[in-house]
Amino acid sequence: MLNDNSIIDQAMTRDSLYGTEGEPTYGGITSFMRRRYTRDLRGVDIAISGIPFDTATSNRPGSRFGPRAIREASVQSAWARHWPWEFDPFDLLACVDYGDCYFDYGTPEQTPAAIRAHAERILAAGTAMLTLGGDHFISYPLLQAHAAKYGPLSLIHFDAHHDLESDGEDKRIDHGSMFYHAVREGLVDPARSIQIGQRTTNDDVMGFQVLNASEVHDRSTKELAEIIRARVGDHPVYLTFDIDCLDPAFAPGTGTPVCGGLSSHQALAILRGLRGINLIGMDVVEVAPPYDHAEITALAGAALAMEMICLYAARHKL
Repeated sequence: MLNDNSIIDQAMTRDSLYGTEGEPTYGGITSFMRRRYTRDLRGVDIAISGIPFDTATSNRPGSRFGPRAIREASVQSAWARHWPWEFDPFDLLACVDYGDCYFDYGTPEQTPAAIRAHAERILAAGTAMLTLGGDHFISYPLLQAHAAKYGPLSLIHFDAHHDLESDGEDKRIDHGSMFYHAVREGLVDPARSIQIGQRTTNDDVMGFQVLNASEVHDRSTKELAEIIRARVGDHPVYLTFDIDCLDPAFAPGTGTPVCGGLSSHQALAILRGLRGINLIGMDVVEVAPPYDHAEITALAGAALAMEMICLYAARHKL
């Protein structure tokens, strides 16, 4: 008879940080991809953590529940190697679910510093981050922490929006202006950065190359990936994916949906084509379960996150 510990609740019972084991998809603790829940970062390559923050959103709230939903959706595919990659990243990378960032919702002005400190603790251990949001504002303090370690970063930004709205020097806690400040602070080098999937008006893209949604639909995913790779070169890359980059048909569960976006297939294929980039940090944001149907948005978020883990493994472990 099998030992129960070998088939259930691997988030708590797995002995190794490596490997993929089957577990009933309908039960067990729903850590991301059944990785072990721990705050011990000794020997850990990637810490997956959630930031359940959504008070910077300009439309529908609800992405505070995104990290939990992405974790839950991820277990549907946690029983086997991520398709169609030829290797299992969990054979190469020690990955853990670090749990969520804590902040006091009653003191929102202190939230950015709490997120940055959360990231700095992980990065100081020599561990890379995959962050599950939360609204897109969380990328700003995450970029601050990553740029402090790596210097000015190349940003690969998938989104329906540019998030470059100017608010002067007020530095609003706003999910529409954080990359404006990231450029002005030198966290991001726009000459080595690119935005993909935008379909909203912005008259000043601050030096970013932009592949708007129409251009994405007019080109092959292979060609798009080559353009992105050429733009960032071998520079340290932070990859951020706002789920509203996908068309609402593929991601209804988000706060600011915009028609005409990418399909799940397009997004996954473009990411897969980025193999070899110098990826040092990554996030998936704006999954808002209250507006989701049949978990399709959360499932897309989990799949995109896995593509990022595979990209990291391909660069840093193969």
